[in-house]
Amino acid sequence: MTTAINIEDLRAQARRRLPRVVFDYLDGGAESEVTLRRNRSSFTNIVLTPRILKGGSVDLTLELFGETYSKPFFIGPTGLNGLYWPQGDLHLAAAAERAGVGFTVSTASNTTLEEIARRSKGPLWFQLYPWGKGAFADALIDRAQAAGYSALVLTVDSLVGGKRERDLRHGFAHEIRIGPRTVLDGLLHPAWLTSVWLGPHRPRLENLLDFVGNSASDRELAEFTRSQRNPEFSWEHVRRIREKWKGPLLIKGIMCPEDAIDAQRAGVDGIVVSNHGGRQLDGAPATIDVLANIIAALDRKFPVLLDGGIRRGSDIVKALTLGAKGVLLGRAPLYGLAAQGEAGASRALSILEEEMTRTMTFVGARSVSAVSGVNVETRRP
Repeated sequence: MTTAINIEDLRAQARRRLPRVVFDYLDGGAESEVTLRRNRSSFTNIVLTPRILKGGSVDLTLELFGETYSKPFFIGPTGLNGLYWPQGDLHLAAAAERAGVGFTVSTASNTTLEEIARRSKGPLWFQLYPWGKGAFADALIDRAQAAGYSALVLTVDSLVGGKRERDLRHGFAHEIRIGPRTVLDGLLHPAWLTSVWLGPHRPRLENLLDFVGNSASDRELAEFTRSQRNPEFSWEHVRRIREKWKGPLLIKGIMCPEDAIDAQRAGVDGIVVSNHGGRQLDGAPATIDVLANIIAALDRKFPVLLDGGIRRGSDIVKALTLGAKGVLLGRAPLYGLAAQGEAGASRALSILEEEMTRTMTFVGARSVSAVSGVNVETRRP
């Protein structure tokens, strides 16, 4: 297979390998996908000014929550990774460990959070969906703490599901419904069909089996996830989770200064500026467009991370210049995983590292902390 030069190359390879129903789940957004496109296009409006003759090598090291990470990016939480490659979560964790970056395990992972922790020596965070009543969250928090996860990421922008029209057209809702079209699509993608769907590691929502039983069907698991969404989740629930979780707690899904202030008051240790990759409220602003105003409303040292639309190392640098402490990666490593498995995920991370190092050299920033001094401006079309 041709070596990928950029993330878009990996996306093209993933598109060729995956059935349409699976690729659309990975690639798609909500409704008309305005926010999905905006997440990408807004990065092009940010202009970095080159600086010359600054000398020296580039240090990408990040200090966060008392830990040292070799780069200021993490693999963010994504569910159903086993749809792209057998045991996809384990391959992502291995790629992250090799690159020296953190990996965030999703509630909706296809390998149990305990198994991932046993198999990985890299830094691990756990992402929690606040589904159901308190017992659901309590059980997963207890499991994550017992398994040694260092931080908890609470995703709060999925209390109701987004209208993901690509998925609706396929009849996909955390399960692949078998029909003539999906059967034909699978047959036209034999590598995926034999390794994923007919292989020994067919993806299931393994973390949820304790709640529904090991014998639950794909449809029963999907129905369980839909039934557990809790639109009544509130800041009082956040404070309760804050009391229970002993390590760093981040809230993911912040898109305005007011909510960021409320999060800080609730006692969390950091936030992730996120619109769920354009998969929830279509028409929401791009994350990079709201980042600076959110940071300006908070204490200067309060950690703010960002996700959404990152396909280039220069995108990461742009987020850092606007004040982000680091970024979470969603689709970029998943395109690599879907294209080539663990090797593809590793390639995605190395592409972003190489591009980031080159960009920082161009703008004269020799460390992550020095990026804040880069000359940056936003130009609206």
